Amino acid sequence: MKFFLKSSLILPILLSAPQVAAQIPLSGYFIARAECPAYQSFRRETNPGNITTEIDRAYDLIGKNKEEASHYLIKMKATPQRRWVAIGCGEHVVPAATGQPPSPEPTPSPATETANYVLAASWQAGFCETKPGKKECSSQHEDRFDATHFSLHGLWPQPRGNVYCNVAPALVAKDERSHWEDLPNLELTETTRDRLTRVMPGSQSYLHRHEWIKHGTCYGTAADEYFQDSIRLMDELNASSVRQLFADNIGREISAAQIRTAFDHSFGNGAGDRINISCKKDGNRKLITEILINLKGTPDDLTLSDAIVKAPRESDIGCGKGIVDRVGLQ
Repeated sequence: MKFFLKSSLILPILLSAPQVAAQIPLSGYFIARAECPAYQSFRRETNPGNITTEIDRAYDLIGKNKEEASHYLIKMKATPQRRWVAIGCGEHVVPAATGQPPSPEPTPSPATETANYVLAASWQAGFCETKPGKKECSSQHEDRFDATHFSLHGLWPQPRGNVYCNVAPALVAKDERSHWEDLPNLELTETTRDRLTRVMPGSQSYLHRHEWIKHGTCYGTAADEYFQDSIRLMDELNASSVRQLFADNIGREISAAQIRTAFDHSFGNGAGDRINISCKKDGNRKLITEILINLKGTPDDLTLSDAIVKAPRESDIGCGKGIVDRVGLQ
C-alpha cells in the first residue's frame, strides 16, 4: 500500500526540520582580534545576551557558513553556546601536534628601559551589567569598595603584542581558553594579596592569574612587585578628581570632556589627552565600563603623576559620553 503526503503538509515539515549548524566543518581555534557581536543568527542579527568576543581570546571553532565564508561558527560561554562571528573579527588557527592553540613567541622584557604601558581601570558596576554571572558581580553591593572606586583590570606593557613573555605553551593555551583557575597560584605577600582583593574584585574569578601570565610576565619583575606597582597606580587614580567625578555622578551621564578635564586637574595639563574611554550598551543605556590610561616610565618610578604626560597622546577618545552605573542590575 502506498501513502502520499499532501503538498500542504510538506512545507511545515521542511520548515520545522533542524537547520545545519555549519555548512563546512572546521577544526582548531578562532582567536578574536577585536570585540565583535556573536550572533545566534547573523542574518537576523539576533544576539541573546548581547554577547561579544574578547580580544585575544581563543574559542573552539565549529565551522564556517560557506566555502567563501563571511562568518565562523564558534563555541562560547553563553546561551546558546554556538555563535556566529564575522571572519574579519579574528583568525583561524590550526592546533599544534599537542592539540593546543599556538602561542606567541616570548618577547624581551622592558624592565630595564623606559617603556610604554596602559593602565586599564574598570568601573565595576558598569562592567557587571555585561557580566552578571561572574562571582565578583553577583557578590557586589553598595558598601563594597568597588561600588564607588575604580577597579584594577590590568597593567599592560606595550606594544600590544608584548604578551606571554617566556610562558610555556601549555599555560598560554589554558589562559587563552579562559581556564584561569588552572593557572599557577601566584607568590604574593599577605599584604599584596589583601590589597589586591580590594582593588581587583575580578581576582574572585582568577583575573589576577590571567593578568600576570599574559601581561605581568613582560613587566620585568616578580608577580608581587608587578601587583604592588599596579595597586599604587590605582591608589593615585582613586584619590583623584577623576574618581570623585564618577562617585558624584553615579546614576547620571557624564561626558568625555568632563573626564578629560578631571585628568588634567589631577595629573597635569594634557593628561586627559592620554586616555581612552570604553562603553557598553545595556538596553537603551550606554554605560562607561573602563578607562585605558597611557603611561611612560620604568617599573621603578612608574607613577600616574609623572608617567601620563610623558606618554603618547591617544588618537581616539573612544566613548564620547556614558552613564556611571550604580551597583545592581538595572
